[in-house]
Amino acid sequence: MNMHGTTSSYVIEPTAIPSIPVAGTDKMFPVHRVYCVGRNYAAHAVEMGHDPDKEPPFFFQKNPDNLDTTGEFPYPPASNDVHHEIEMVVALKSGGTDIPVEKALDCVFGYGVGLDMTRRDLQGKAKDMGRPWEVGKAFEASAPCTPLVPASSTGHPSQGAIWLDVNGQRKQTGDLNQMIWKVPEMISYLSGLFTLMPGDIILSGTPAGVGAVVRGDVLRGHIDGVGDLEIRVV
Repeated sequence: MNMHGTTSSYVIEPTAIPSIPVAGTDKMFPVHRVYCVGRNYAAHAVEMGHDPDKEPPFFFQKNPDNLDTTGEFPYPPASNDVHHEIEMVVALKSGGTDIPVEKALDCVFGYGVGLDMTRRDLQGKAKDMGRPWEVGKAFEASAPCTPLVPASSTGHPSQGAIWLDVNGQRKQTGDLNQMIWKVPEMISYLSGLFTLMPGDIILSGTPAGVGAVVRGDVLRGHIDGVGDLEIRVV
């Protein structure tokens, strides 16, 4: 695929490059791909009916333009059971293949707070039929997130509270140290499956307590040392 040329080289107008603001600056982080780690907290794996001790990590993808920093989540069509999943966002400034665990954090630009919004009913039907998950995961605005905070400011968070309130009631709570696969491990493992690139995003998994949202809900998420996210379901 030819990635070069001027705008006039294309038969239709190219879409804008998906990007996330960088906190405290006027710069934007260009997004290449969005990888999501499934069932990376033991308690969430259990609540979804799985044994976390028996599973290697697995990944699915959202689309880069599913990321959204507007502060609103438009309730999607074709579903009556849309769930919240609070997650730490990991943004890569470099990549490669077969990255050693001890070198993996060198690839990280920064971190953010995000939500993996899921059409659970459609995901469930896809699971039952042995089909891919994109219909339940990769829909418009399905990855609300905060601006990114550079690792030069945050360090590399490996512990600290992660939680989500819905209308002021605590629904999800955990600690980053409860991740089954830590950030260096997930980067290293993922780089054995794909060639990771600058601009890649990893949603690092959610703690237990996922549940449905309805229009009008206000979601407030927090990760110690990373930041706060507020989203209204519209």
